[in-house]
Amino acid sequence: MNMITPLAPTIIDGKAEAAALTQQVAAETLALRSQGVIPGLAVVLVGSDPASAIYVRSKVRKTEAAGMKSFSHTLPAETSEEELLTLIRQLNADPEVHGILVQLPLPAHINRDAVLDTISPDKDVDGFHTVNAGKLAVGRTNGLIPCTPAGCLILLKRVISSFAGLHAVIIGCSNIVGRPMGRLLLNEGCTVVMTHLKTRDVAAEARRADILVVAAGHAHLVRKDWVKPGAVVIDVGINRIDTPDGPKITGDVAFDEVAGHAAAITPVPGGVGPMTIACLLKNTLQAARALTDKEASS
Repeated sequence: MNMITPLAPTIIDGKAEAAALTQQVAAETLALRSQGVIPGLAVVLVGSDPASAIYVRSKVRKTEAAGMKSFSHTLPAETSEEELLTLIRQLNADPEVHGILVQLPLPAHINRDAVLDTISPDKDVDGFHTVNAGKLAVGRTNGLIPCTPAGCLILLKRVISSFAGLHAVIIGCSNIVGRPMGRLLLNEGCTVVMTHLKTRDVAAEARRADILVVAAGHAHLVRKDWVKPGAVVIDVGINRIDTPDGPKITGDVAFDEVAGHAAAITPVPGGVGPMTIACLLKNTLQAARALTDKEASS
């Protein structure tokens, strides 16, 4: 079975793909601006988690670089759930805001599901609202798709010419990556097996995969003997580990072992990560267009 296109690289360059997608979004944003519509993204951060703060700054910077408006709201960690919900309702009603993103994780006293479901499904650029999750589950194409799985699918399509009948295995069943990734691949015609760290003999399941997506949050979980020769491996993991040379970012896959064994693989860093923000911009543009069309028809 020849899944990989002849010119496909062994190492899937997420940085290059993200740059190309961001450039495309910026061009389409410019065209929309010429019609009097400036896509706007509101990012809400509760607390002062350093990693979250860095990620939010990166989102703001890239949003503005793409020609979009950026609205940043940083709230203290002691912000009450009702105060946060009030802000979200205000953003839902703001015509200049087309996308709303609440940075996770939230402080323990705030109900994450209540927050995510208060965001208007039309502005839910993270794709976490139950309405958008439901659309994806039943195969509809008009919802907003979670950014990381959407980015993974774009990368897969760069190296796989046809998904029909391929055996896909997902390790990790979160609502952020694993579950939506499985639904996307099912919609593409794959046979999908969802696994997690409690799955009996997850390595045996992984060895059957033509497509292996790993989002378990466990550094170097997947070794060479977990991967079928010629498989395509997408590593979503981002783990910080200590090495003799200092802290290092690494994935859920033992890259050095697997890279020469798989037909194609994403590195960490430089693989899936850059695609997440690029797909966030893509979702914001999609939301801006849909909301503009809705206003025009009402």
